Amino acid sequence: MCIFENYTCTPESYTMALIRPRLNDYHNLPFRQGDVEFAIPFLDEDIPLYVDPFLLWKISSQQDNALHASLVNSFNQLGHLFVKGKEVEARKILIELTECNEVGLGNSKTRQGKKVGEKTANEILSLFKLVPQVNNQGFQHFEEIQLFIDNISKDRISDITCSLIKSFLIDFTIDQCQKLQIPIEKCTIPIYDYKTQKIKIEETFLPINPDNQQPIILTPKRWLRYVPWINYDDYFENYYIKDVEKTFDGKLNRVQILNFNRNNYDLVQTYISSKERSSENLANDPLFSQIPVLSAKRKFASILKLPTGKTNNADKEYEDNMVQIMASLLYPHLDFAKEQSRTDSGTQIRDLIFYNNRSFDFLKDIYDTYDSRQLVIELKNVKEIEREHINQLNRYLSEHFGRFGIIFTRKKVPRNIFQNTIDLWSGQRRCIIVLDDSDLELMCEVYESRQRHPLEVIKRKYIEFTRSCPS
Repeated sequence: MCIFENYTCTPESYTMALIRPRLNDYHNLPFRQGDVEFAIPFLDEDIPLYVDPFLLWKISSQQDNALHASLVNSFNQLGHLFVKGKEVEARKILIELTECNEVGLGNSKTRQGKKVGEKTANEILSLFKLVPQVNNQGFQHFEEIQLFIDNISKDRISDITCSLIKSFLIDFTIDQCQKLQIPIEKCTIPIYDYKTQKIKIEETFLPINPDNQQPIILTPKRWLRYVPWINYDDYFENYYIKDVEKTFDGKLNRVQILNFNRNNYDLVQTYISSKERSSENLANDPLFSQIPVLSAKRKFASILKLPTGKTNNADKEYEDNMVQIMASLLYPHLDFAKEQSRTDSGTQIRDLIFYNNRSFDFLKDIYDTYDSRQLVIELKNVKEIEREHINQLNRYLSEHFGRFGIIFTRKKVPRNIFQNTIDLWSGQRRCIIVLDDSDLELMCEVYESRQRHPLEVIKRKYIEFTRSCPS
């Protein structure tokens, strides 16, 4: 049951064949990633980013700073519970906190992660007994546990953070859903109660994943990074080797370093202090960054030098350059979904898939006319486009997408092949347009000038195509 009166949530609003479907795709909501405050969640896999608790500490926001204090206090509270003899209870709670599937962050291809075992949970909580400074004052940045316990990394830190501030994230999710008309449903969800020091099940309203019926929690983009500010690799490469290992003969392995850190906590605190002092330029990582204009020009120049065909892997180099160019040239009107390799009749084909957010008149037009919910672009580094290339894309569209597709190739499309695309439109109302190196060059020039959008080059090609079609 959706709680928005004017919105009907039906299975028909969702196309199961979409590549990497997102929450807004399921509900047919055309907002772009750049337009919203949260990372738009995938329905079938995790977003490869992580909540960095250090950003909550660093950001100039009383709300975020208070959340950081709350999550650190909650974590320290578990340690004190463990020290007071309630080891089983503390361990059970920590294990529950180490996975937060609702946020969908990490590397899982199924949005399902695994919690830590009792052994690891016990090692974490034992720090409150083994390290006198931690026993006396607790952690200031709980992600320090990466420097003491093996098999604790960015995904675990992110999940614990989300679990400890889940109540705020639920309120944030409901607020964003109300703003954007994302349907939410009544559900139950486990939440850590700071006052009672227990995990309790609460009823609330959240978006629901149609694949597994699990609640979905949205996460603010401002907290997300690929690697947390405090992490083991940074400690080892930039601090430990320089300031500590020189006092030893030879290198120590990871476990020995972790043991060394437990017995030399003051050195770890010095590292943490240095990270605090150097955090002035720390910022979240964007979900997508366009390549610079100069890089686009260089990649296009590399394409022009490539021979057609597969000589010296020219087809692979063409595809690699085109992936980066097109993802940047079409942003922000088209969010990049995926590059997809598949085999068709023994030939390796690279497809570029974009979400059609309908934020541009041309994109809305092809959505309304051809039911193009995702835009597929095929790349052909061939001397001349042939009828079979058109037929391949046509078959692909019939199985997975709407009735609109694009082919990028090297040379202008022959007249007879262009007529083939006209006939396809006349007989099946399918539209396939073909662009070549000259169109790509114009797109790069527009990208450099910033006066217009490169997507308009594709729009122009589409208009030329429609004018050639019989009325």
